[in-house]
Amino acid sequence: MRLRHVELFQAVLQTGSLTAAAELLHISQPAASKILQHAEQQLGFALFSRVRGKLLPTAEARILQRQTERLAAELQDLRRLSDSLRRGEERALRLICTPTLAQTLLPDVVCGWRAEFPHTRCDLSTQHTSEIIQALLLREADLGLTLQRVEHPDLHTEVLTQGRMMAIAPPGWWSDQECATPMRLQNMAGLSLIGLDTRDALGGLLRGHIQELDPPARIDISVQTYQLARMLVAAGQGLALVDPFTALSGNRGDVQARPLEPVIPVPLYLLRRCDETPSAAQQALLKRLQTLAIDLLDEQR
Repeated sequence: MRLRHVELFQAVLQTGSLTAAAELLHISQPAASKILQHAEQQLGFALFSRVRGKLLPTAEARILQRQTERLAAELQDLRRLSDSLRRGEERALRLICTPTLAQTLLPDVVCGWRAEFPHTRCDLSTQHTSEIIQALLLREADLGLTLQRVEHPDLHTEVLTQGRMMAIAPPGWWSDQECATPMRLQNMAGLSLIGLDTRDALGGLLRGHIQELDPPARIDISVQTYQLARMLVAAGQGLALVDPFTALSGNRGDVQARPLEPVIPVPLYLLRRCDETPSAAQQALLKRLQTLAIDLLDEQR
């Protein structure tokens, strides 16, 4: 199958109609029909059968579907990469990070940086770590910030600073004396906790620790983001173990926070492509960001 065949095949699967597929691809209906006929001639079998006015994939088409979906996704990535390269004549600062880091670090850092580089365009976005890696590889961003270690041959990983996991609770949960001391992990035995999705690296690590308690802590609410865990804690739904930046975000008075003991380190990682050196503007922003992150974490020690 040629790429044009794959595009039409995916469009018909998506729309169920040759006419709608042609509109999706911005071609005429006769042209779409001709492409489909040519694809079926080359393959030697039919891809669709017409049932009550709709085109339904044949058994052979269903077998091809997964592979062609992968090809279509890779083709879309290639287009995104080409667009990024085409727009590369202007060296904007493009940074992507996890939502927690954006909320805690970026506002103050960007304000100071903009005073130093008022004419440099700045593109900021938030994503989970897997999407951050994709954006860097597709050159849709130049700098990435995450709390998860990334091993990739095309990406340089650098630790900017390191904090520790924190326990957070609703206001009034702990006494002032308790708040002045670390929270021992064993003291969470048998408690009901708000837990992070185990697909997150830190979430999986924490789940392993709390399952080893005697008795194990219970995860009655599972969430995908640390911010949601923090909001639920602030709403009185129980305790959570979170990274230090989540503990610092938002209104400091809406949760109580204590460092966890034994210490579970949480590094702040910078990601960038190996084949590029940060510009002066990028280096200035990273320096400000690193300084602010270190100062914030010092408040918890």
